[in-house]
Amino acid sequence: MAGKAADTGCRAIGCGVALSAASAVFVNAALGPNTKPENQKTPPFKFPIYVKNIHKGKHGSDSGVYDANGRFVSEKFEEIFKKYAHTKPDALTGKELQEMLQANREPKDFKGWLGGFTEWKVLYSLCKDKDGFLHKDTVRAVYDGSLFERLEQERKAKKESRKKK
Repeated sequence: MAGKAADTGCRAIGCGVALSAASAVFVNAALGPNTKPENQKTPPFKFPIYVKNIHKGKHGSDSGVYDANGRFVSEKFEEIFKKYAHTKPDALTGKELQEMLQANREPKDFKGWLGGFTEWKVLYSLCKDKDGFLHKDTVRAVYDGSLFERLEQERKAKKESRKKK
């Protein structure tokens, strides 16, 4: 069921069918086993994500904005823009984002590299502005969880606007 929820959520924020389906499988397969409570069995090929243990799904080679216990570290968030936002202090270009991803790579942490790359590149492709900037307030909204609802509302508003024309 969690995979279906992930797929539905991705579609609601504007991802295509293929990306939504792939994301549902990837996210649940990567996070599910890590968040499973101890001594709990899950049926084969089911990968539920247990939100109360979501901090256990943290991967390596990340920005460090969440600590090992899943707490937001504002200094690490600010550091992203101090270190990598060369063009505009409150936004990242695709090139600056790539620079950050490469700087965060831990040696031989291929799963972490893939996780970080996928998360940030999907965010960039969905949320960059017309000039190719990913804004600080958008990135902050990912971390506090408000971005997804905002994207869904924006998408609904655009649909309604098109219907009225």
